[in-house]
Amino acid sequence: MDWGTELWDQFEVLERHTQWGLDLLDKYVKFVKERAEVEQAYAKQLRSLVKKYLPKRPTKDDPEVKFSQQQSFVQLLQEVNDFAGQRELVAESLGIRVCLELAKYSQEMKQERKMHFQEGRRAQQQLENGFKQLENSKRKFERDCREAEKAAHTAERLDQDINATKADVEKAKQQAHLRNHMAEESKNEYAAQLQRFNRDQAHFYFSQMPQIFDKLQDMDERRATRLGAGYGLLSEAELQVVPIIGKCLEGMKVAAESVDAKNDSQVLIELHKSGFARPGDLEFEDFSQVMNRAPSDSSLGTPDGRPELRAASSRSRAKRWPFGKKNKTVVTEDFSHLPPEQQRKRLQQQLEERNRELQKEEDQREALKKMKDVYEKTPQMGDPASLEPRIAETLGNIERLKLEVQKYEAWLAEAESRVLSNRGDSLSRHTRPPDPPTTAPPDSSSSSNSGSQDNKDSSSEEPPSGEGQDAPIYTEFDEDFEEPASPIGQCVAIYHFEGSSEGTVSMSEGEDLSLMEEDKGDGWTRVRRKQGGEGYVPTSYLRVTLN
Repeated sequence: MDWGTELWDQFEVLERHTQWGLDLLDKYVKFVKERAEVEQAYAKQLRSLVKKYLPKRPTKDDPEVKFSQQQSFVQLLQEVNDFAGQRELVAESLGIRVCLELAKYSQEMKQERKMHFQEGRRAQQQLENGFKQLENSKRKFERDCREAEKAAHTAERLDQDINATKADVEKAKQQAHLRNHMAEESKNEYAAQLQRFNRDQAHFYFSQMPQIFDKLQDMDERRATRLGAGYGLLSEAELQVVPIIGKCLEGMKVAAESVDAKNDSQVLIELHKSGFARPGDLEFEDFSQVMNRAPSDSSLGTPDGRPELRAASSRSRAKRWPFGKKNKTVVTEDFSHLPPEQQRKRLQQQLEERNRELQKEEDQREALKKMKDVYEKTPQMGDPASLEPRIAETLGNIERLKLEVQKYEAWLAEAESRVLSNRGDSLSRHTRPPDPPTTAPPDSSSSSNSGSQDNKDSSSEEPPSGEGQDAPIYTEFDEDFEEPASPIGQCVAIYHFEGSSEGTVSMSEGEDLSLMEEDKGDGWTRVRRKQGGEGYVPTSYLRVTLN
């Protein structure tokens, strides 16, 4: 079965089908191209990963290379690197054998299809033109017949009219004869045109178009066969690298089996064995005799013999990071919106970055000067004046960076003095709210609650000073702080507080708040506002009710 016989009247269907076939070929080429890009990216990421984890130090300087664990790990990385190379081969094979060749073949098929359909449309146009000529000759024959019949009736009427002259009768008969002759000629022309059109139509439907459709069928079948072969190339590209990939996987397995725990223990002993003798027993010291001993400066306890647990506990609490929702702050160039320690670190980073840029610009200036000197000595190598704009631009960058370095140095000095001041005055700042209780360690939950209650009682007598509200609450923070899941109580703000420091939150007088964490003895309580926002406020500014 062929298209020319079975689909003789489906010109538009064949046009859509052949276009769909070429679109499918282009779609497969695009798929393989993207697949090759995926393979290439995968191989690149594997190589980057291997490079990241390979030892940076030379083998002879790295004592870890003596351990079988490290040797196996390096071998495994090398096998992964070889595996990445095989993925690159797959991507290269797909790109050449599939993408390039099929894309070229697709262009050839498009040109061939275009030629066949142009030939078919020309044949259709010729047949349509023949049909138009047939219709014109048919209408002319019909018109001439009517005119001849009309002329014959006129001549007959005048012949029977006794009043008509002989000249009029002869003239009418000549006109009728002329019209009759013209009708005969139109008849012959119409018959010839009809015969010609029928011959052309038979040739069009039984010979010309079937040949074109058969050519299209052959083209489409060749395209489908080539596309199927292209499908097979996808698996062939993988099969070609399977043996090498198998060797890579076998190498990984060998590397895993090469780990020798006992040998690594012996290697560690050989590397770090000191040879010293073990220390002997300590002698007994008798302190049972009554002695008046003055406390030394190196004593680990207080003058009354008790260890300084409170100070250590206070220091550990001072590293607490107040997690929660932060107030939105305006970011400033000198990072004054940050706590002092964080501000100092950020300024130090900016200063180091500016110094690196400054050094780079100075090196570039020196290089341009040397190049200018070379151009002046050997003019054929270049024009020294062409370097002047770049030198001027470099000098401008150097001056700008020097000013920025001076600016950041001044800010950094100010921030460092602020940090030192905060460290020296931290005790005085933290004592502006009522002092924590001293009857028990601050980390005791019961004494912490009672201390918070004492703070609340004292706050009802006298409003605490608002001085120092803008100062940072903590000089160091511990990011391991764990936020409670739900409030543990309710509280009411007795006074207004503007939380402008990192970790604090603002509140208005009389505002209802959720208690998230009690005072730990440092004078600060963590709360949550109903409209959003969570942070620390002075304990003495609150009236607390626990759940």
